[in-house]
Amino acid sequence: MTVARQQVAQARRIVVKIGSSSLTTASGGLDADRVDALVDVLAKARGGGEKDIVLVSSGAIAAGLAPLGLRRRPKDLARQQAAASVGQGLLVARYTASFARYGVRVGQVLLTTDDTSRRAHYRNAYRTLDQLLAMGALPVVNENDTVATDEIRFGDNDRLAALVAHLVRADLLILLSDVDGLYDGDPAKPGTTRIDEVRGPDDIAHVQIGSAGKAGVGTGGMVTKVEAARIAAAAGIPVVLTSASRAADALAGRATGTHFHRTGRRSADRLLWLAHASTPQGALILDDGAVRAIVDGHKSLLPAGIAAVEGEFAAGDPVELRDLKGRAVARGLVTFDAKEIPQLLGRSTHDLARELGPGYEREVVHRDDLVVLHP
Repeated sequence: MTVARQQVAQARRIVVKIGSSSLTTASGGLDADRVDALVDVLAKARGGGEKDIVLVSSGAIAAGLAPLGLRRRPKDLARQQAAASVGQGLLVARYTASFARYGVRVGQVLLTTDDTSRRAHYRNAYRTLDQLLAMGALPVVNENDTVATDEIRFGDNDRLAALVAHLVRADLLILLSDVDGLYDGDPAKPGTTRIDEVRGPDDIAHVQIGSAGKAGVGTGGMVTKVEAARIAAAAGIPVVLTSASRAADALAGRATGTHFHRTGRRSADRLLWLAHASTPQGALILDDGAVRAIVDGHKSLLPAGIAAVEGEFAAGDPVELRDLKGRAVARGLVTFDAKEIPQLLGRSTHDLARELGPGYEREVVHRDDLVVLHP
């Protein structure tokens, strides 16, 4: 066993993500045998509680298709939410019954991006997950499809899993699907080879990654899995990408699937979510001095550095910060409504406080709520 795989085997806190196609039948219903097979592996890996496992599980919408008489995943959000409402209960009930065979309690955690980019919501999400693990429960996480709007959706559970792994300070992320790793071409065609190790972006720069899964019941494909692996690895979390049938091998650190090595260190918790999970509701155009202050000086954004405002947003919403050429340089949570900002443009906080009141002597985006976007 290599040193890297040995570290995988020794991981103490693990996030496991399973895709819809690995849990459901071709007609869209839950496959009890597949669920039980996954639970058997996870329960054994937990041991007597020596390891913490968080399960990010797709399958709610897929599980709700057949009961609602839907033949395929609907494209409109309203019917997706209806299917999720029916399917989420079925999914968690199935996990609850299956884990009960091992005396393991299950806790459901449903998240939207809004829950994790705002400071108070983020702390609550962390505390809930951490407390469930401390009490010996196994959290089952999914996107809250029944209430999420297009603007606040993760869009795929691969990215959600990477961000949850960062949130709970995981030692390892395992992405399970219907393919046993990343290949240098279409795995269905002869002559393609599985890529066993990825130590950085250059290792897969030559790979053309397909976007569609085989089963047609989920939203993720290999593109989303590689992106999730990149996010986690950059945050200091190794990733193993393999098939659901190889889950036991992945958890044991055996040579299976594709191993993405760490490429960075942990960043400030919420900033990873802000960079990868938030959807900007508008934009602030900055002058050159403000761009330098934010990118090089790690400063807050003050009204004096703003040249223009775009879009409609409310205080607390994520916005994009752009330079005069329109390039996005950062993302942050704004402290003013869009309609308030035009009167602030290019003015000092001291002048604003004197004219409009002390409530205007503040940053438009505080540095603690701002993340620089690297190319």
